[in-house]
Amino acid sequence: MSASSVGSNCQIHETAIIGDGVRIGDRVTIGPYAVLTGPLEVGDDCWIGAQTVLGAPPEIYGHPHFASYTEASDGFGVTIGPRTVIRELTAVHKGSERPTTIGSDSFIMNRISVGHDCQLGDGTIAAPAVTFGGHVTLGAGCNMGMNSTIHQRRVMGSGAMVGMGGIATKDVPPFATVVGNPAVLHSANTVGMSRKGYDSADIDAIAAAYSEGSLPAFDELSETAAQAFAWWNGLVTKPLLT
Repeated sequence: MSASSVGSNCQIHETAIIGDGVRIGDRVTIGPYAVLTGPLEVGDDCWIGAQTVLGAPPEIYGHPHFASYTEASDGFGVTIGPRTVIRELTAVHKGSERPTTIGSDSFIMNRISVGHDCQLGDGTIAAPAVTFGGHVTLGAGCNMGMNSTIHQRRVMGSGAMVGMGGIATKDVPPFATVVGNPAVLHSANTVGMSRKGYDSADIDAIAAAYSEGSLPAFDELSETAAQAFAWWNGLVTKPLLT
């Protein structure tokens, strides 16, 4: 198996375990007792907190578990995009059918479970104790409130948010805020859209549609907003709204 590689100007605590098949970019900080096993790629300028585990086997009953934390295992690994922060006690598991990925510029807080085969888009924000079930897919800029959960194989559209303690059991449309257990549509994530620079016309159209419990007319949206809905439509199997 391939040895690990570490970029320039990294700060890796002496108690961290870095296995074979781990590639670490430049200017990466890795805290005490972190465990990184390959195949794993960590982008430039990432910050990995104490006792974080990246690259453990998928939590699937009967799936083989490796015998050594040194040698890289076969199959799909983990990719962490540049400038991402992963705080202490978080676990990110290898993929079973596709790589597990966390996009660039994400902020993954403490005690979070990123299950096997998850693919989290750029700019994901996850508050403490969030759980991502296996095979979850997130568009860019999603926000998960404290202690919230998204069920396995569910899809969140870009800019969507699950409120604190919410349990998303269906696919969440773009720019929606959902709350409760099971999560239901609350409103459009207008604050998030405004912060990301969406036009007021897009914000108003999406907010009006969600206030009526329906999806907006995509042909009335800007190209960027319409593309977010097209991406979500192409992946959903259990939509919260149709």
